[in-house]
Amino acid sequence: MNITEQRPLILISNDDGYHAPGLRFLADFLRPFAHVLICAPDGGRSGFSRAFSAVDPLTLRRRKNLDDLGEHVEVWSCSGTPVDCVKIALDQLCTERKPDLILGGINHGDNSSVNNHYSGTMGIAVEGTLKYIPSIAFSSCYYDVKADLSPLRPYVEAIVKRVLQEGLPKGVCLNVNFPARQEFRGVKACRMTWGSWTNEVEKRHHPRGYDYYWVVGHYRNDEPGTEGTDQWALEQGFVAITPTQIDVTAYSYMEKLEQEIGAAMRCAK
Repeated sequence: MNITEQRPLILISNDDGYHAPGLRFLADFLRPFAHVLICAPDGGRSGFSRAFSAVDPLTLRRRKNLDDLGEHVEVWSCSGTPVDCVKIALDQLCTERKPDLILGGINHGDNSSVNNHYSGTMGIAVEGTLKYIPSIAFSSCYYDVKADLSPLRPYVEAIVKRVLQEGLPKGVCLNVNFPARQEFRGVKACRMTWGSWTNEVEKRHHPRGYDYYWVVGHYRNDEPGTEGTDQWALEQGFVAITPTQIDVTAYSYMEKLEQEIGAAMRCAK
């Protein structure tokens, strides 16, 4: 790929694998105006969140299967996690130029609500933000990999171009979720919905005499119908954008905590 300064450089990864249709849609949306460098897992890594490979070595392989997207798209696969893909791409593939933007997706499945914390797609955006690079995660509520994601194009283009132009605040990335429909009512900036996963482990008995377990679960919206949440926006047919903050400090509790600890220490003397 002949990288020039005239086009922004965008690094893409995902947690569905480098061959996933959602990633191909995203690259196709961006290639008319950007250089697209793809470094994605060699297979599915859903639910890997911010995990990285601290013990196992990684392999990096150039892929040719997306070459029909044109000269402005280059594809690599990595044997590790989505976060590994970002780390190795920045260290090994971006030696001459730092990406202007890092994107995760387009994920096949909803990453709103508490899924934000489990998502490998969001792990990509968080890792990019930790590197002080503007980052966005894109997800579709269509779980079917054969779903037509072309209606997402104008929204993805508008969001990407806006962030390229204006940037994002330090420590903030965007979690963008699209409802499972072909037309959208618009865009909503939302907070994360409080939700829970229930019945998460299913026990089975193997014919050879031992028990084994599947991690499954059912999602429960703990504040159904609450306007202003990402789940509400998706249910109403809006594209939900949740600004996600890297600094996890509970500032509202700091002063009270200090007072409580001080009181506890005085009582202990």
